[in-house]
Amino acid sequence: MSDTYTQLYIHCVFAVKFRKAVLDPVWDERLRLYMTAIIQNNGHTMIAINNMPDHLHMLIGMNPRQSISDIMRLVKCDSSEWVNKEKLTPNKFYWQEGYGAFSYSGSQVNNVARYIHNQQEHHRKRSFLAEYRKMLEDFSVPYREEYIFQNLAG
Repeated sequence: MSDTYTQLYIHCVFAVKFRKAVLDPVWDERLRLYMTAIIQNNGHTMIAINNMPDHLHMLIGMNPRQSISDIMRLVKCDSSEWVNKEKLTPNKFYWQEGYGAFSYSGSQVNNVARYIHNQQEHHRKRSFLAEYRKMLEDFSVPYREEYIFQNLAG
């Protein structure tokens, strides 16, 4: 009997709508736990998750039975619904459209997880936008500046 064997590690990055800094340390751990449950309930493995007030990073061990776009849609829709139901922000909460998804080999997983866990320290030196542009450039992903996560003025 044959079986399917995969090793798929995906680093996902997405922002709060207009990059508003509303992910509050008072409840962001609950949000990360909620998102981890979504990932696990869909047959994936959450390896690392962390956020800043305006964006979030996840490293997922992906199950190939579901596409990246499907799991991202679920994570973003379900978590924003949860934030709104719990009334954790003064205004309606939304994630920004779009996301970044970058694949890594098994040998890179520990370094990527460490990078995600150290977001607070990392962002003392580099802004989210500079970080995201560097990721796109490091992975040779063509992009248009006007479509990178919009800010309040954009």
